[in-house]
Amino acid sequence: DAVIFATDVGVRDRERFAGKPVIESGVKRAINEPDVMLNEAVAAAQNPNSHKVSGSAASSSGTEDTASQLSWGKRIQQAVMTGVSYMVPFVAAGGLLLALGFLFGGADMANGWQAISTQYSLTNLPGHEVDVDGELLSFERSGLLLYIGAVLFATGQAAMGFIVSALSGYIAYALAGRPGIAPGFAGGAIAVTVGAGFLGGLVTGLLAGLIAMWIGSWKVPRWMNSLMPVMLIPLLTTLVVGLAMYFVLGAPLEALMTGLQNMRGGMSGSSAVVLGIVLGLMMCSDLGGPINKAAYLFGTAGLSTGDQASLEIMAAIMASGMVPPIALSIATIVRKNLFTPAEQENGKSSWLMGLAFVSEGAIPFAAADPFRVIPAMMAGGATTGALIMALGVGSHAPHGGIFVFFAIEPIWGYIVAILVGTLVAAVAVIALKQFWPNKTIQEAAAKDAREKSALAAA
Repeated sequence: DAVIFATDVGVRDRERFAGKPVIESGVKRAINEPDVMLNEAVAAAQNPNSHKVSGSAASSSGTEDTASQLSWGKRIQQAVMTGVSYMVPFVAAGGLLLALGFLFGGADMANGWQAISTQYSLTNLPGHEVDVDGELLSFERSGLLLYIGAVLFATGQAAMGFIVSALSGYIAYALAGRPGIAPGFAGGAIAVTVGAGFLGGLVTGLLAGLIAMWIGSWKVPRWMNSLMPVMLIPLLTTLVVGLAMYFVLGAPLEALMTGLQNMRGGMSGSSAVVLGIVLGLMMCSDLGGPINKAAYLFGTAGLSTGDQASLEIMAAIMASGMVPPIALSIATIVRKNLFTPAEQENGKSSWLMGLAFVSEGAIPFAAADPFRVIPAMMAGGATTGALIMALGVGSHAPHGGIFVFFAIEPIWGYIVAILVGTLVAAVAVIALKQFWPNKTIQEAAAKDAREKSALAAA
C-alpha cells in the first residue's frame, strides 16, 4: 500500500514500486521513531494526492520523486555513501592481495613487482637478483615465493587502481541512475591521471551525477528519448566533466591532494598521536555512518603508496573500528543487568564482528542508548588510535581485523592497542549506565528478571 525507504545510500531499481506512495528518511529517524513513520505510510496510502514513486528511469536512482522529501544535503550524502559502499569491495580485495603479496614475496618485493610479475613465469622463476629498469636489484627472497608474491601484489594493484573510478562512478550513479555511470568512471580516471586522487573522485562523481541529472530532465522529441540514456547523456556529461577537470579543477585539486599527502607523511611524534585520536573518534562516532566512512576513505586513499605513515593511519582506523563491538560484548557479560535481553543476545556475537572489523556490530547498542554508548566507544577508539600511532603499528591490509595479522607489524602493538582501547570503552559504558541509568533499559531488564523468576518458580 505504501513504501518506506529508510536508507543512507541510494536505492536501486525504485521503479519496482512505481505508483506507490513513498515515505523517505535516513536510517536514524527510522530507528528513533518507527511508529511515526509507519503512521505516515498508512496516511500516505489513504491519501490519493500523496507523493508516489515514479517509474521513470531518472527517478529509479532517487532523483525526481524524493525532491519534496529529501534535502539536497541528504541526497548528496546518500550519493557519497553509495559511492563509498561500492568502492569498499575494490579496496578490500586489492588491499588484502597487496598484503598477501608482502607475505609471500617479502617487504622489498614492492621495489620490483612489475618486472618480476611480467618478466618471469612458473617455468622461469626469478633469483635473488632481478633486472628492474636496467638496474640490478637484490631481493631477500627468490624463486616461487618471490614470483607468487609479485603476482599477488600486481593483482592487488590492479584492483586498487579502480577505487577512485568506482567511487566517482557510483556517486554519479546514485544521483543520475545508469546514465551517470560512464561519465563518473571517466571522471574518476581523469582524477587519477591529473593527480587529484580521491578528492578528485568525489568532485567528478558529484559533478557527473548532477550534470547527467540535469541533461536527463531536458524535454526532447520522442524519437530522441531512447538515445538519451544510452548515448547523449553519457557523451555530453563525460565531455563537460573532462573539460572541467583538465581546464579548471584538476590543478587545484591536485595541489590540495599533494598537500594532504605531505601533511600525512610528515606527521610524527605528538602530531601523529593526535591524528590517531581524531581517527579513533571518527571511527566510533557513528559506527559505519558518514563520519566513519570518511575516516576509512582517508585511510585507504594512501594505502597503495606503502609509506609508513599511510600504513600507520590504516592500522589506527582498523583497530579503532574493532573496539566498539568487542567492548560492548564484554560489557554485556560483566554487567548483564545493565543491558536489555536483546542487547545481551547481541553481545554473544558482536565480539566476533569486532575481531573481523565490522563496526556495525555495535549499532543496536548505540541505537538503543546513544548518549551512553557512543561517548564510551569514542573514548575507547581514541585510546586505540593514539596507541597505534605511538607504537608505530602499520597495516598493509585495509580490512579483515585480527584475521589479517600477517599484514600487521608489529602485531603485539596492534593487540595491545585494541586490548587497552576495549578496556577503556567497556569500563566507560558500564560506568555511564551504572551512574546515569537508562530507565527504559532498567525496566526491560527488570521485566526479564521477573519472567525468568516466574518461570523458575513454575
